[in-house]
Amino acid sequence: MNGLSDEEVGVIRNGTIEGFSPAEAALLRMADAMAETPSNVSDELYAELRRHFSEEQLIELAASAAQENYRARYNRVFDVGSDGLYRKGLRFKSR
Repeated sequence: MNGLSDEEVGVIRNGTIEGFSPAEAALLRMADAMAETPSNVSDELYAELRRHFSEEQLIELAASAAQENYRARYNRVFDVGSDGLYRKGLRFKSR
């Protein structure tokens, strides 16, 4: 998932994952599970993730999701708002 379109961001904000590939949908479900309290990825979801990703890839993906969850929760303590990086229609250059 690199460079989401405005439509994809809208779909996620609406709480659905329709239109994403099975691998992307599994990652989105993993990120949601990791953001819950308590955080728990079910055996079923983990098995689905392993169909799409290696153990090494999952370690990195989970670390990235955990870091973003940490950052978001930390920012809420200090009422840190958005820095405006996402704006509808804004496009970033590919690397």
